[in-house]
Amino acid sequence: MITTTPVIARHSILNPDGTLVKGAKPKVGDQLLLDMLRWMLMSRIYDERAIALQRQGLYGVFSPTLGQEASVVGSAMALDPARDWIVPQYRELMAVVRHGYPLERLAAIGMGRITEATRIPDGVNVLPTQVALAAQLPHATGLAWGLKLQKKDSVVATYIGDGGSSEGDFHEALNLAGVLRAPVVFFLQNNQWAISTPRRSQTATPSFALRAAGYGFPGVEVDGNDVLAVYQVATEAVQRARAGDGPTLIESITYRMSFHNTTDNPSLYEDPTERDEARQRDPIDRVIKHLTLRGLWSEERDGETRASVRAEIDAALESAATFPSPEPSHLFEHVYAELPKRVRRQRAELLGQGTES
Repeated sequence: MITTTPVIARHSILNPDGTLVKGAKPKVGDQLLLDMLRWMLMSRIYDERAIALQRQGLYGVFSPTLGQEASVVGSAMALDPARDWIVPQYRELMAVVRHGYPLERLAAIGMGRITEATRIPDGVNVLPTQVALAAQLPHATGLAWGLKLQKKDSVVATYIGDGGSSEGDFHEALNLAGVLRAPVVFFLQNNQWAISTPRRSQTATPSFALRAAGYGFPGVEVDGNDVLAVYQVATEAVQRARAGDGPTLIESITYRMSFHNTTDNPSLYEDPTERDEARQRDPIDRVIKHLTLRGLWSEERDGETRASVRAEIDAALESAATFPSPEPSHLFEHVYAELPKRVRRQRAELLGQGTES
């Protein structure tokens, strides 16, 4: 008999006013929660600085995380940087920084100083940022499979947006991961927009998480503005993958409280009341309210923490500005193991060196 589509319960722990959801029992210590808040503030303040630099012509096109800090930080902190991997897209900058990628290198890339900055330091388990939607997901599945074949005690976390879930790579990666029972967590940030395309135009399903059933593994919804809930769900998914039980698809429901990137003008398509409503669910405010209720936060501590974060970001930006700018010859690097003759000839012509055999 034909039935209606099932509904997935949405996990949450913190209410927008900072109180606990009835019956919720967070498994997070005080210091860990304070660390989470600092990383969330790092994300937001870095966004502000990067946008300001971009408007001055000192930074490239930038996609802020504003409003999605709980999703990024909560999921990243469920991982062990020493053994787990992150395969990011372009909006999870503080996830990879928390995982060990130096902030000054990330900033240098944004400034176009890519010669040295794009080299991922040894021992930092992250792959390069991916801008082409969903193209990183098959790599994440392949990496997870390889780690499984090597019998490594490692998990891969990879990120995607609601828009990217419409790409073929999304379905191919999830299907293969399910077949292989690969130790991978697919973290889908549903921020309600794929640039200017609203969620309702992306899919007819009431939940992106429901798609996981078609690939033979669990899907779960979480309040993406609740860092405690995100951390708890992500931790369970990581533990599941590490135990050999295969993938999980997490749909983190949040809202993009800014533009898609610095070339975008959301006032042309976004209902301003939606943004106003989203601000009432601000993930950083929610944590601050919770910590204040518990006597763990004050105006003095807030000011000290923000000042410390700004100083760290300023130091990273100053260091980034000293990285060398790329040379024309760098266009030909990191593509071929050995340059073909025709490409060597093109390089010589570009550099004004005549011909090169």
